[in-house]
Amino acid sequence: MKKLCRSYSDRIIAGVCGGFGKYFDKDPTIFRLIAVALLIVSFGMGVLLYFVCWCLMPYDNVQ
Repeated sequence: MKKLCRSYSDRIIAGVCGGFGKYFDKDPTIFRLIAVALLIVSFGMGVLLYFVCWCLMPYDNVQ
């Protein structure tokens, strides 16, 4: 069973986009671009969403 976790090995800021990439078996760059687009389009609400994910998603166990 897959669990959505922040990535410890594939992170730039907090590992949120890397975790989404591992969960959906996609390149994390796609999720990083979506996060930047959401930041621009939503006038900063993307930062709030990223921060919430950062706080709620646990780290994966692989270090």
